[in-house]
Amino acid sequence: MFRRRESVPFSFVAESDRFRSNVTPPPSPRASVPELLGRSLVGLTVVAGLAGSLLLGIPALDSGSSASHGKQSEASQDR
Repeated sequence: MFRRRESVPFSFVAESDRFRSNVTPPPSPRASVPELLGRSLVGLTVVAGLAGSLLLGIPALDSGSSASHGKQSEASQDR
């Protein structure tokens, strides 16, 4: 059987969960003006699409039974 000659100290294994790096990542680059304008344009397009779908969709969801509930058809007027 092969036996490992160097043993790993238990304290090193136990402390590996608490290891923190002292190296900070580089700062993220700031967005340029065209990127900010593009993001805001996309956001406004999404909001306008949702608002337009609500404005056009709510009348389509109306059942319309309240307006024609009291009316009778022309065929039933002669009877």
